[in-house]
Amino acid sequence: MESQLALIEQSFNYRYSVWVREALDELPDNFTITDPSISGHPIVFASRGFLKMSGYSKEEVIGKNGRAFQGPGTSRRSITEIQEAIQEERTIQTILLNYRKDGTPIWMLFHMSPVFSKEDGRVIHFVAVQVPMSRKPRRSGSGPGRDGVCEDGCRSRDIVFGSCRREVCSDSVLELEHVLAFESLFDSDNRDDEEPREASDQEKRRAAAAVNNILSLLTHYSELTGKLVCEKRCNLSGIGLLGASLIISLGRIKQSFVLTDPHLPEMPIAYASDAFLKLTGYARHEVLGCQCMFLSGVDTDPSTLLQVKESIQTEKACTVRILNYRKDRSSFWNLLHISPVRNASGKVSLCALTSIEFMCEEGTESIALRQELKIPVFYNK
Repeated sequence: MESQLALIEQSFNYRYSVWVREALDELPDNFTITDPSISGHPIVFASRGFLKMSGYSKEEVIGKNGRAFQGPGTSRRSITEIQEAIQEERTIQTILLNYRKDGTPIWMLFHMSPVFSKEDGRVIHFVAVQVPMSRKPRRSGSGPGRDGVCEDGCRSRDIVFGSCRREVCSDSVLELEHVLAFESLFDSDNRDDEEPREASDQEKRRAAAAVNNILSLLTHYSELTGKLVCEKRCNLSGIGLLGASLIISLGRIKQSFVLTDPHLPEMPIAYASDAFLKLTGYARHEVLGCQCMFLSGVDTDPSTLLQVKESIQTEKACTVRILNYRKDRSSFWNLLHISPVRNASGKVSLCALTSIEFMCEEGTESIALRQELKIPVFYNK
């Protein structure tokens, strides 16, 4: 957990100046910011408005993802729409039912937009604004009223409870279930999770304006660090881009590994897992774009390095024992497995380098492989 909190801190500290949190807290809107490159796609910032609306504290929200606020009434269709927008790295507006900390439901207009790195076009954050919506007006017509009185003036609730007593006496469980189901109609009349009307133009404009204000602040405070962000993908050159949905899927893998692009000079790293960062001591921004053998040092065997490069170039899997160095320059033996990653057409699009810190005696590599090494299987479009 400590390592993830460190990654969350880096998510903001590397990209924006130290004043960005204070500036975002001045905004009156309810919103969260998430990082798809961290395992679980967690929330890395939550506004004061969001915390007040949801009833959660900052400590309870940071590090969680959106599923923490969903409940039994949350529409699977809405969740699917949001997941598809993440996969396609685009903006979305949809109506969503979430739940406060005390369990009460709240309908909202959910507006989410990606934030791109201006340097290489990667999605680095998603901004999600939540505008609370009012319930749609209660339908008029026949049926029991709010106080349980039918149109003919009879006390329907009394009839129902009387029916309950009669059904209990007759020991008819099936009929009792029907009676209780009918009785639930009275409770549903006051339910807060009744679907609201369609979002008004004013609510839609409010959500869009909030996102624009947030993106404007993020852009400004990224300029102060030189790590510019933008609301549209600005640069498609350089390292091969991995989609946000693939990055989120890769984040679920607990092993230490990197993905490199074998088609570019120096075979730069396009993805690094959280476990790899923990093993080596580097931050993600220090790893992405580096050549794949950057952990090598003065005592690394050149013949082993050559073997790794040949494995990548010939698109053949291999396993080596190599001396690598962490950020603090401490050395460790790395049981490194190189494996090509093929796309749907069978062409190699990436190369996976899976690392295990090797502590066994020399000559027992095969035993370590059989017992510990679980090579991640990737599907890359």
